[in-house]
Amino acid sequence: MPLHIKRIPWLLVPMLLTIGLDRWSKEWATAHLMHRYPVSYWNDFFRFQYALNEGAFLSLGSELHAGLRYWILAVLPVLVLLYILYYVLTTTDLRYWAQLAFGFILGGGGSNIFDRLVDGHVVDFMNMGFKTLRTGIFNVADMGIMAGLFMLLFTMFGHHPKTTDQSAGTSAPEKDEIPEQATSSDTPQQD
Repeated sequence: MPLHIKRIPWLLVPMLLTIGLDRWSKEWATAHLMHRYPVSYWNDFFRFQYALNEGAFLSLGSELHAGLRYWILAVLPVLVLLYILYYVLTTTDLRYWAQLAFGFILGGGGSNIFDRLVDGHVVDFMNMGFKTLRTGIFNVADMGIMAGLFMLLFTMFGHHPKTTDQSAGTSAPEKDEIPEQATSSDTPQQD
């Protein structure tokens, strides 16, 4: 399969943005939030709360044996991200929004996997909610993954204009051109 090299910038921009913000924010959280009480804003809707997460999303898998946790939460996600990269670079029809979405997913997933491989845990520090109904503690990488997933949902279910088929030699009609199928009976007659 041919590689679509022109898609790399569409992947790199959101990927590098997510990785850069995630790395910076985790360092900030470690320097300013570790060993401190949670800090809340907007009547406790948003909360900065430092946590080390040895599991995946919402600490899933943190109770697993260390060896099994390594394979499930580090090695397997690396294989998934490599497959996503392969898919984006080889699939024939992939819209720009989907390319950007995969860039956010690759950036967020890659940054969290890097932490798991190097440190054995991920720094989480944000929490949102109202009274007892709260999210789990998350980070910027998680936000990148979620943003990418929402963008993919939008591209899957959103309206997509038809594209031209250059290989078949057909194209969309010009603005003032009447398509060949139209006949005089299809147009209103003026007397």
